Amino acid sequence: MRISKKTFGILSNGKKVYLYTLKAGDLSFSLTNYGAVWISLLVPSKKGRTEDVLLGYSDFSPYACNKPYFGATVGRFGNRIGNARFSLNDRVYTLYKNDGSHSLHGGRRGFDKLRWKAESYEEKDGVFVRFELESPDGEEGFPGNLKAVVSYGLTKSNEIIANYEARSDAPTPVNLTNHSYFNLAGEGNGGILSHEALLHSSFYVEVDKNLIPTGKLVPVENTPFDFRTRKSIEKDAAAAGGGYDHCFALEGEAGKLRPCAEVSDPVSGRRMRVFTTQPGVQFYTGNFLDGVAGKAGSVYNKHAGFCLETQHFPDTPNRPEFPPAVFGPGKDYHEKAVFAFDW
Repeated sequence: MRISKKTFGILSNGKKVYLYTLKAGDLSFSLTNYGAVWISLLVPSKKGRTEDVLLGYSDFSPYACNKPYFGATVGRFGNRIGNARFSLNDRVYTLYKNDGSHSLHGGRRGFDKLRWKAESYEEKDGVFVRFELESPDGEEGFPGNLKAVVSYGLTKSNEIIANYEARSDAPTPVNLTNHSYFNLAGEGNGGILSHEALLHSSFYVEVDKNLIPTGKLVPVENTPFDFRTRKSIEKDAAAAGGGYDHCFALEGEAGKLRPCAEVSDPVSGRRMRVFTTQPGVQFYTGNFLDGVAGKAGSVYNKHAGFCLETQHFPDTPNRPEFPPAVFGPGKDYHEKAVFAFDW
């Protein structure tokens, strides 16, 4: 196991941004303390060819304006909050509208656009980077002084371990996740529609035309959203509106680590299995990618990658029928996800 650190870029205020590279098992995983972004993940194939399976950029500068949120750790509240507002304890909080009339991934300057404190360390079975961020009361409209701690690590068993923690001195919505785009054939090697996916979900969160939840959980049975049996992403994508950008309610008890999803690429043989403690996962198939200049000359178009964002349901602050996502004094935020790879 090995950890290396080097300068990745310099911000306008002169502060350095670092790139950490973790090596354990057969994988190599790089990430940066700007936005706690996942930069690259090198994974072998069944033919012995190692490729980067994460979409992103070759150098630091494009990450300062990372509109697709490649690899980003998003917060204070990942996904959408309808009409960029919510009520809490008889007070209305107004957020920045950065997705039409709605708030997305924390607003104008969410956690993905901030420089986190970072420290690397080694444990018995893996190497990790611990990221810390302090978000003051009122930042992006959210109440409470919040401290977020996110640890990402790579184990000898070819797993990425993601631990999310937060503590606030006042009640506040919290929903942290990572927004990495995967292409198990290798980034830039075509699209992901031929990948095969399985989701441990019998219900999905119904949304309106603006992707804001209606409040209903709809059975996946006899719909394009049924991934309980493995199938190609392409099979029902057209019937789902040309792709997926939906939150799926996961089976099992929220708060306990349990199976979430499984995706594989038949050509390379690479497979990713995801486990989480969260109540849901946002399955996104890169529907809005449109000629984005990526790594080493790659151009990312629609369906160039997929995301599995383990999370609380979108718009939960406005939906009392959803599992609660308000944390504060006496109730800290703790969630975990595991991404396991084989080939």
